[in-house]
Amino acid sequence: MRRISKRNDYEPTSLTQWKRQNKHKKYADLTPEIRTEIREILLEERFYLCGHCCQQIKSIHDCHNEHIEPQQLAQNKTLEFSNLIASCNAKKQCGDSHQHHALPLTPLMDECETELQFSISGRVNGVTSRAEKAIEILNLGSSTLPNNLLISKRKNAIEQILFINGIDPSEGLEDDDLLNDLILELAKPNDDGKLESFSPIIINILKQWLT
Repeated sequence: MRRISKRNDYEPTSLTQWKRQNKHKKYADLTPEIRTEIREILLEERFYLCGHCCQQIKSIHDCHNEHIEPQQLAQNKTLEFSNLIASCNAKKQCGDSHQHHALPLTPLMDECETELQFSISGRVNGVTSRAEKAIEILNLGSSTLPNNLLISKRKNAIEQILFINGIDPSEGLEDDDLLNDLILELAKPNDDGKLESFSPIIINILKQWLT
């Protein structure tokens, strides 16, 4: 999970116009075309990473529009663009696991970058009770509720990035300048506007080494 800065001016014009013309309708009433346009913008906004697990989303068909506050709990927010992120379609995790549960810690909160701590093992630890609850709801792979496939994917991505940059994961790195340079590089999208899979999680680990 990585902090997402929502911009109201990103809202698709088609959605804005549709809401004006359909004041008493909900997200379920949207046309497939508008839902797709929303998803395209959400992917661009998130640099093609899942808003929950930070896995790279390869195409628009590999994700869905996810309501941070579930539609069942916040029916007045079903059409708010600020309440939407792109989630991967992985079974029993992220959006598929979230469903109607209230999230105490969300990707829209600054604290998600400090209350979730990742390790080179691929696991994630919640440093607060609300972080632990969010991990459980989204099945993000902690020591208490592992998602072995996701943990393995993260571990492989972390080790690959570190080895490419000459860092032994078992030893870490004490050179703050090199760590900061790598953090800046990982935070920079490529020419297609995409970030590397799990790059925010690797940044999270590097920042722990800095402190």
